[in-house]
Amino acid sequence: MGRPKIVIVGAGSGSFGPRMLLDAAMTPEVRGATLTLVDLDEAKLGVVAGFAGRASEAFGADLTVETAVDRRAALPGADVVIVSIAVRRFPLWRQEFQIPLRHGLKQVLGENGGPGGLFHALRNIPNVLAVCRDVEALAPDALLLNFTNPLSRVCLAISRATSLRFVGMCHGIGMGVANVARITGLPAAEIAPRAAGINHFTWMLGLERDGQDLYPLLRERNAAYDRSFMPLSRHLFERVGLFPSPSDDHVGEYLPYAWRFCGLDGYDFDGVSARRDDRWRTLVAIAEGRAPVDTGVGLSGELAFPIISGIVAGRPAALDAVNVANDGFVPNLPRGAIVEVPGVVDPARRRVGGASVEPLPPAVTGPIQAQLAVQELVVEAALTGSRRAALQALLADPVVDDARAAEAALDELLGLEREFLPQFR
Repeated sequence: MGRPKIVIVGAGSGSFGPRMLLDAAMTPEVRGATLTLVDLDEAKLGVVAGFAGRASEAFGADLTVETAVDRRAALPGADVVIVSIAVRRFPLWRQEFQIPLRHGLKQVLGENGGPGGLFHALRNIPNVLAVCRDVEALAPDALLLNFTNPLSRVCLAISRATSLRFVGMCHGIGMGVANVARITGLPAAEIAPRAAGINHFTWMLGLERDGQDLYPLLRERNAAYDRSFMPLSRHLFERVGLFPSPSDDHVGEYLPYAWRFCGLDGYDFDGVSARRDDRWRTLVAIAEGRAPVDTGVGLSGELAFPIISGIVAGRPAALDAVNVANDGFVPNLPRGAIVEVPGVVDPARRRVGGASVEPLPPAVTGPIQAQLAVQELVVEAALTGSRRAALQALLADPVVDDARAAEAALDELLGLEREFLPQFR
């Protein structure tokens, strides 16, 4: 591949878009590439494009930056398509957390599991698949990198409904490593993880530093560390023997007792919204030339551009975590399930594959298997608009402990979000 064409769908985000663009500007192998930014919000798209141009200049990246509101106009000739989209993310997420809680259903986050995770998937899967159908028609040889949550469920739908080469991307493994680093007192950059499971519910099968096993040190330091830090993750570590990733709130989405460790406050919508507004003002100032690009910033930790650089350079590369269909990578999980495992960039075939790990212990596979069953029902509901499948997904979810409350919350949310769920009309 020469100078690649990279299409970013959902580039108007004030956080994800700029992180991707800075990574592009700082990746030598991408120098001279074409970045085509796609978003439905033309005003935000203009700001992000202005930021991209300033970043390219600051890092000497020689990027060609294009914009498009119509993704079909952007896709022809694409080598890589990055997808990170959402519909009214915070207002609907807040609603999907609060309404089940009012019905007595205890979820700690409501983003990727529980009733909130169900509705998040029902909204996002049809939109991602619409993008995928356009990629199949207009850029069938492109590699698709999906960042859209709920990641496992969206990726399962992509694998079932399309023929695209794709990989699901999440920086959660870095969060897990950061937690280990904090407890052990070691620099995160010196810790090498080997983890497997499903997205937001992965388990560190190995932790090394310079080839030395870190688990003995982690057990020693964990015993004396402040008990208020990541109480759920550390409880699981002490009982299961493996440290989970990425964090209590995400891991807790899949466990019925998590709320006793994490509480029921949910996501910090107001605080994050305020910080997002601050970031957007900074972004506008940079785009308009009133503030400089911070050239001292490091890479984001997302793996999109390490993948792209490996393909462009024809250089195989190992990745800490990718989400792919299980092709025996985790031998005691079903084939075809979306698993999070170490990854390998295969530049010859312009794809990303998984790396095999040892079987997961029963204490881990039990809750994972439960989630895989839920994912099947969620994807069925998202693809067909079946209320029956959606209700079955809730009744199979370990977080749901009241069948009548589940049905009441389901019907209330289906009514409130009708305009965003056309498959249920």
